Amino acid sequence: SMLKAKPLTQAWRGPLPFELPPLVRRTSSAVTRGATLANQVAVVTGSTKGIGFAIARRLAQDGAHVVVSSRKQQNVDQAVVELQGEGLSVSGTVCHVGKAEDREPGGHGALKHCGGVDFLICVAGVNPLVGGILGSSEQVWDKMLNVTVKAPALLLTQLLPHMEKRKGGSMILISSVGAYMPYSKLRAYNVSKTALLGLTKALAVELAPKNIRVNCLVPGVIDTAFSQVVFEDPSLWTYMKALCGTQRVGQPEDCAGIVSFLCSSDASYITAESIMVAGCSFHL
Repeated sequence: SMLKAKPLTQAWRGPLPFELPPLVRRTSSAVTRGATLANQVAVVTGSTKGIGFAIARRLAQDGAHVVVSSRKQQNVDQAVVELQGEGLSVSGTVCHVGKAEDREPGGHGALKHCGGVDFLICVAGVNPLVGGILGSSEQVWDKMLNVTVKAPALLLTQLLPHMEKRKGGSMILISSVGAYMPYSKLRAYNVSKTALLGLTKALAVELAPKNIRVNCLVPGVIDTAFSQVVFEDPSLWTYMKALCGTQRVGQPEDCAGIVSFLCSSDASYITAESIMVAGCSFHL
């Protein structure tokens, strides 16, 4: 369950209101940046590998307590151990965002002991399925839209009472450059990522009275296992280099700093925005 922390992954127990637990050791980069997100709590889905893991690490380095999650207990345990080994304040839980029972927040140790949630970052997605729109089965459409579009909205609904306790907060959705420049082999995937741009704007309007901001990160081709299907298409790179001069593949860490900024008070007047992190931009 989204709210059932296993003994290993429930990293700490503290009093209410939330206090950061003593840190074993902080990385030098964390010391340099300072705790801009101190005493705040972030829930990051799909955060045991790739972009999600880099975001979780950065938010924790910047002072937040981070709840990492993914579908597999083994991956959650591994991520928590690694981040705790860096002296960071994290706990973890198994969460398949496409399953209603995993989105249910009742009883999650991290939420009970933190007293609320400040940030929800929805990174979990569906592995790109190669094929055209007209060749996609109903099962493919259902899975793609369920996990990518519907699940973040329903998860937010579940966590909203915990965010309202903080009298403000931030939600960040993760789209893809495919929303603007559709990958020829990933057409249903492109559509689901385009839908997130609209979801961002709709949620931002709805949540503005609650002082909860909603923004969208739009990564380009980032060096993760998730993107291998794109790496195999040399014509894409030829096109990207000719159009934008992009000379390198993005790294997960390239996506982390902007998320931390969007969560911080420095971004308090930024909402409904979609920001490309792609070495280029496809919108005005």
